[in-house]
Amino acid sequence: MDADLPTSIEDTAARLLAQDYVADRRLATVVHLALRLQRPLFLEGEPGTGKTEIARTVAAMLGRPLIRLQCYEGLDLAGAAYEWNYARQMLEIRLADAAPGSGRAALASELFSERFLIKRALLDAIDPTRTVAPVLLIDELDRADEPFEAFLLEVLSDWQITIPEYGTVRAKQPPIVVLTSNRTREIHDAVKRRCLYHWVGFPDAARETEILRRRVPGAPQALTAQIVAFVQRLRGVELYKLPGVAETIEWTRALMELNTIVLDPEVVQSTLGLLLKYQDDIARVEGDEVMRLLDQIRAEADSGV
Repeated sequence: MDADLPTSIEDTAARLLAQDYVADRRLATVVHLALRLQRPLFLEGEPGTGKTEIARTVAAMLGRPLIRLQCYEGLDLAGAAYEWNYARQMLEIRLADAAPGSGRAALASELFSERFLIKRALLDAIDPTRTVAPVLLIDELDRADEPFEAFLLEVLSDWQITIPEYGTVRAKQPPIVVLTSNRTREIHDAVKRRCLYHWVGFPDAARETEILRRRVPGAPQALTAQIVAFVQRLRGVELYKLPGVAETIEWTRALMELNTIVLDPEVVQSTLGLLLKYQDDIARVEGDEVMRLLDQIRAEADSGV
């Protein structure tokens, strides 16, 4: 077992916090177990709730390199795992044809050797020559096509990739794997069975306040409290896309740039685009809804709630 891994749930939470990632106990527990049991960690949740940041934070707290595979529609083996350097192969073939002697015969045995192999994220993560296992982030898996998931099974189960022309590449040390999904579609059960699963939800007010305190340390306490109260209530409105923690942080930084001291209708109306990313949502909230939410915040502040 790697000596740099956390020794307990409390140690995991503390080390995440040292990197300014505020995790609740359930998240700290599943991260701890994924590290100790050498199991992939599959995180689902709304965009902007800190799923991707977990991988970055784990890499930073363990001092491991981070390898990121950003998924997208049409992603295949050439983009995710490996491809052959066909241009270099063709050049070598032409040079061998032009050279006298047995150059062509020697090249034939090397044409699909490692020197012609281009390593992408997955193959790079299980490279047996690595002295330190990296953190592999497979980000937004739900954006990739379903057939791509079938290829991942070999990697997640056996930490290996089979290349027909080359052979099987197997990791000496399993990488730490974090998979994320925004749940735009369901991920196949076969992938989920190979992982520890956790749903990353929106934080409660206390945790979101602590996140802002660490990520935007210059924000006044009173303004931070108003921002959190407003965003927490905004998530109770029926919207197409609710604001995540990332939007809360971005909004706070923008308000600081505008020298905002207190939330008022004008500043909220003019900066709604930092919280809401769809015009229909902005239209739903601006005007009376903004006033209603701000009135709730003032009433609770006046009553001492």
